[in-house]
Amino acid sequence: MADAVRVEVDADGTVVGVASGVPAQAGDVVLSGVAFPGAANAHSHAFHRALRGRTHDHGGTFWTWRESMYRAAAALTPELYEELATAAYAEMVAVGWTSVAEFHYVHHQPDGTPYGQGDSGPHAMELALARAAVRAGIRLTLLDTCYLAGGFGAPLEEGQRRFSDGTAAQWLDRLAALRATVSALHPAHQVSVGAAIHSVRAVPEDQLAVITQHLPAGLPLHVHLSEQPAENEDCLRATGRTPTALLDSYGLVGSRLSAVHATHVSERDIAVLAGAGAAVVLCPTTEADLADGIGPAGDLRAAGATLALGTDQHAVVDPWLEMRALEHGERLRTGRRGHFEPEQLHAIASLGGAAAQTRPGAGFRPGRAADFMAVDPRSARTAGSSREQLAYTATGQDVTGVVVGGVLVARDGVHTTLGRPADLLVTAIARLDEAAQREHEPGRSPAGHSREQH
Repeated sequence: MADAVRVEVDADGTVVGVASGVPAQAGDVVLSGVAFPGAANAHSHAFHRALRGRTHDHGGTFWTWRESMYRAAAALTPELYEELATAAYAEMVAVGWTSVAEFHYVHHQPDGTPYGQGDSGPHAMELALARAAVRAGIRLTLLDTCYLAGGFGAPLEEGQRRFSDGTAAQWLDRLAALRATVSALHPAHQVSVGAAIHSVRAVPEDQLAVITQHLPAGLPLHVHLSEQPAENEDCLRATGRTPTALLDSYGLVGSRLSAVHATHVSERDIAVLAGAGAAVVLCPTTEADLADGIGPAGDLRAAGATLALGTDQHAVVDPWLEMRALEHGERLRTGRRGHFEPEQLHAIASLGGAAAQTRPGAGFRPGRAADFMAVDPRSARTAGSSREQLAYTATGQDVTGVVVGGVLVARDGVHTTLGRPADLLVTAIARLDEAAQREHEPGRSPAGHSREQH
């Protein structure tokens, strides 16, 4: 570590020079405390933020949680989604996340009908997320997701209709149009478009073959993988292969793939993922909240897989707690301490997450993204900690400043242009609640229209 570090940044938000032991100059953005590379959130569902603290009645399971998620998804409109995502992204940047991979599948109207020109065009939901990210000052990798089935050999459920394009070919066509639209509106370092397969249970095998053949080269590709034992069991029963082996048989496991969760992968799965150079996005606080299990982070790292972190359903939005949960999970799994050194945790949170988005990583050297977070080393949580071990003690409450692309976006938990994230969240969630309540009024269909009109 060095003291009094000055970083020079170009117009694209990239570091071009670093000097230590120099005083700040007039007009410099000054961060107080100990500065680290900004964290890159490699897995997010922004609208899940509305579910925090609402899904624990009588315990529950992942599957009962999923029903609550479908109800929230059904109430979303482009306007409500932009408001909620803006609040969620503001919460992220205030605690140190400087980029986010948004795993997005709420594409259409609740009955599955595409949005029309009167609804800001067919990409109304996607562009709402892009605008939200720009307002919040966070870099966005919008992972447009293919979602076609309700399970192996099962049709879509009612709550899933707005997720689907019907076929992989139609999804690919919409993805191509979305990429062109976004690139015309936003520079790539601010908003870029990638791809995702929701899961092997949501995309039939014949459609996986279409994606393999026609997905453009160079796009990051993400997939929920082996999150639940039931997913593995269903996949083995339907195909005779694990989810990893199924994807690999279609040539979809490679260096551009990010496998999200990978909580219940086998030793063979781990070898396949690592051997192909795939990234694995671990979501420790989500796995804990949903009782999904503790993923084999140590085994994945030992095999050579690139690790990244994501907040997924946003039960916790704090890179410091995700880093710590990764280490603590390994301690609980093995009964030993000291699996990830602090510098390794920061590399996973920053460089690993950026790699999963095919973005330059943040850091204090030329060519890196000028994305930083600083923490107070003398807070009630960090007092007495060595600067080298703040990853084991700090939380988002200790973040004193966040810079994205050389621009100060948050100081002491307050967004520089949007204000307190808590105020934004309270308002956005209340409006979504009102919309959800209207959706379930007697005489209304799940699409939000009176039955008498159909």
